[in-house]
Amino acid sequence: MEELLKNIAKGLVDEPDAVSVTVDPENEEGVIVYHLHVAENDTGRVIGKQGRIAKAIRVVMRSAANRNNLKVQVEID
Repeated sequence: MEELLKNIAKGLVDEPDAVSVTVDPENEEGVIVYHLHVAENDTGRVIGKQGRIAKAIRVVMRSAANRNNLKVQVEID
């Protein structure tokens, strides 16, 4: 899951080397939180107009997690 998020983000940004993902352990509700970190000037590219790209990233991640019976949340830091 972490690699999927990295690959999606690297395709969107100008500085793919600055992309990193940190993962929080599963919380009491069974949700795994992924924190996406990108270069400061690439934040807008990952969020998109009115958050459309961020929503699309979250949908793809939730769909992939659902196939593995997991619950995930994506935070863009």
